[in-house]
Order: sequence, then C-alpha cells, then structure tokens
Amino acid sequence: MSEALEELASVLEIRMGDAVVSHQIAHGELTVTTTRSHLVKLVRLLQHDSSLLFSTLVDITAVDWPGRRKRFDVVYHFLSMYLNHRIRLKLAVGEDEIVPSITELYPSANWFEREVFDMYGILFSGHPDLRRILTDYGFRGHPLRKDFPTTGYTEVRYDEALKRVVYEPVQLVQEYRQFDFMSPWEGADYILPGDEKKEAAK
Repeated sequence: MSEALEELASVLEIRMGDAVVSHQIAHGELTVTTTRSHLVKLVRLLQHDSSLLFSTLVDITAVDWPGRRKRFDVVYHFLSMYLNHRIRLKLAVGEDEIVPSITELYPSANWFEREVFDMYGILFSGHPDLRRILTDYGFRGHPLRKDFPTTGYTEVRYDEALKRVVYEPVQLVQEYRQFDFMSPWEGADYILPGDEKKEAAK
C-alpha cells in the first residue's frame, strides 16, 4: 500500500511539482500539502488525469491552530473509485485569507464549503451561495473555532407570554461555574443512584 502511495506522490510531483509543498504517508494515507494559488489546478489534475481519476470529493473540513500565524488548515479528502486510492490535500490559511472555491469542479463542494465557512469563518471566493448552513440566521461567531465559548453568546427559548422564540444573551448563575471534579469512584462519601441496591444485596 505504501509503495502505491509513494508512486502516487511521485506522479503528482512530476506533473505539478510547484503545487506540492510537501507530502507525507502515515497510517496508510497520503497527505499532500499545497497552497491557495495552486489549489484549483492541483484539484483539476487529480480529477482529470488518467493516472489519477479522483472522481469523488468525500469531504472538506478545517482545523484551527489559534497560536499559528496561518491559523487554519483547510483539508480536502478525495477518492479515486477507479484506482481505489484516497488522498488528502491540505493548505494553511490565514484568518484574513480567502480560499478559491472548487464548486465548478465538484458540485458537492457547495455544502462542504458552506459548512467550513459556518463553523470556522473561512471565506471561499467564487462560491455561488456562501452563507451559513448549520447555524441559525443571525448566529454570532463560528462554533468550531477554539476561541468560541462553550456556552455560546446567545440562548434560545420559547416565551409563553410572547408566544414566540426569543434570543437572549447567555446568563450563567455562579453555581453553574462550580464543578466537583472528584470522581464518584474515588473516595466519594456519598451514595450514587443505584448504589443502594448493592448495599441491600449484602
């Protein structure tokens, strides 16, 4: 398997060496790092070259590295059903940088790119309809960024008096912020629900 992946990496470097920043084979998978300027050309090669034929876009996602200058990795997964190969493309993107859309090559990229925009705030140029897809209208922030608060910024509830859904800023009582980190299986001096059955059986 690794020999086939090495051969695949060699083909890419021969065909488009300037587009391949680096490649790595780990856990039986090939990851190729590229750049924004070469992304569309490299994806087109993967799709149309007779020795590659990556006809299926499996997924597009991202990874947030808040401490890094180029904060995000945008990650693409492709499948060649003809040659039974998989490949992962990865490119580093700054917070203020825009990634070219690949929707013209793979129509399924439409929803994938919308999801990455919604969850991470990464913009795609040339996308036909780049708007949120998983969060609600007016949602603040991007939930998969590592600096997004776990409680969010707003809470949604149904107001019985107004007979409608209302949005309010999150307000946490102080008790919510206090946690008992002791494991119930280590030194606890209280009985958990169900433990009384064990005591009764003795």
